[in-house]
Amino acid sequence: MMDHGNDFSNWLDPDTSLKIFKCLDDPADLVRVSCVSRTWRDFVVENGLSKQLCLRMFPQLSRVACVVELNQNGVKGHAEVGSSRSMESLALWKDHRVFSYFARFCLSPIAMDCIAKAICASSTDNFPQESIDQTLEERDNIAGRFSYWSSSGQSNPNVPETLTYQLASQICIIKEINIQPFQAHFQMGSPIYSAKSVRFKMGHLKASLNDLSDEMFVWTYTSPEFPMAQENRLQKFILPEPVLCIGGILQVELLERVQRQEMDGLLYICVSHVQAQGIQLSPAFTVDILGPSGMFVLKRDHRANCQPSATSEDESGEITTDGDFQQIVDILRGHAMGIGAVDGWDEEEYEVDDFVEDDDVL
Repeated sequence: MMDHGNDFSNWLDPDTSLKIFKCLDDPADLVRVSCVSRTWRDFVVENGLSKQLCLRMFPQLSRVACVVELNQNGVKGHAEVGSSRSMESLALWKDHRVFSYFARFCLSPIAMDCIAKAICASSTDNFPQESIDQTLEERDNIAGRFSYWSSSGQSNPNVPETLTYQLASQICIIKEINIQPFQAHFQMGSPIYSAKSVRFKMGHLKASLNDLSDEMFVWTYTSPEFPMAQENRLQKFILPEPVLCIGGILQVELLERVQRQEMDGLLYICVSHVQAQGIQLSPAFTVDILGPSGMFVLKRDHRANCQPSATSEDESGEITTDGDFQQIVDILRGHAMGIGAVDGWDEEEYEVDDFVEDDDVL
């Protein structure tokens, strides 16, 4: 442990200190470190560590053009950072407030179905009885009537199908997508009309369409391809990493047909239900997409009633540096843990300039 009154960062060059602080990959730890002293707090803010943490968590944030705070009455702007009153310092404090809360909010353990409504399907066999809207219903049988979407029939098994949905929030974190293929119990042999594999895209509507042939959406994420079982159950497809969906559009790509209908000899894909499990970031956060560039403005509303629970797990972090460097990181993490639990952290209280003086490092 550090001796009382000694700050290890005083003995290190800024680059080494920055390398150590970047090893804190939990937003709760970063908040605690900011409470140790004014020196540490200013170091976190001036080096944009909260923003860098968010970029590591969600690379999609690299397209943020700027951040905006809404309804920030009572939130201090911290015009003074050290002796500087520059606009750059104000911008750094604003970034720190927005991104530190963003990172904390993203740790909410509460996941829910983020699909709000169906937009369109690439084809439909019998509309509206077998439309994409049926996939929003969890049950595949309602009042004795089967509920499912069906593609049109194809002789070529390689013809894909797509189901496109609007998410409940303009900005969401999607962790997994669940799909249940439909089993036609009313047909001979009760065939299951699954696809062979599935892939997912996320993005936003185009700002403008030059002509009717233009693609309506801009896709900013495409998942790997997942195999789908020919089974009548809700199948979970967990994404390699949680994905920040900017613009609130999800598309399910159903690849290769495996089931032929006996009546007409054609291949179909049918789906009973689709879910997108994740975290809705609105109304605390909204975005404005800036035309074809794909850049966007990230807006934080201070009046939004969002207080997710953030928990800090006791992770060592896999650091591939030498033993002395690892020891400093462990000391820093353990020392910050004594500041107090972050679960009850009030964002406005955190902005108040009530930290200990530089020479009084705990």
